[in-house]
Amino acid sequence: MRAYTVAAVAVALKMPVKWVDNVLSHNKVRGVDQARQGVARRLTPQAVTILEIALQLVRSASLPVSRALEVAHKVAELGGSAAPVYLSRTVTIVVDVAAITAETSGRLAQAVEIAPRPRRGRPPR
Repeated sequence: MRAYTVAAVAVALKMPVKWVDNVLSHNKVRGVDQARQGVARRLTPQAVTILEIALQLVRSASLPVSRALEVAHKVAELGGSAAPVYLSRTVTIVVDVAAITAETSGRLAQAVEIAPRPRRGRPPR
């Protein structure tokens, strides 16, 4: 399965690399491969879709990032084209997962070409 760097994901989400890195450091996101210190994180397309859903919830519904990620994980579990998420007995949000996935996939394809590859290890002498 394809995996993307934090830099490529940041370009695709139109967010700073630091924001993406902080979100991944402070929250558990399904589909993020992180081994140990010094090893770059790799994100699956599902993880990028979860981050995009969470980002849209933060922007449109003013949810805190941690709560938006909880909702985004529920939406990802439901799958389908339109996933309803019940925030309470009387409040429901419907997320068009298919549209978000398609849009994010297109931006990821472009971001891979633009985003710099992080250099790892000691610099050459």
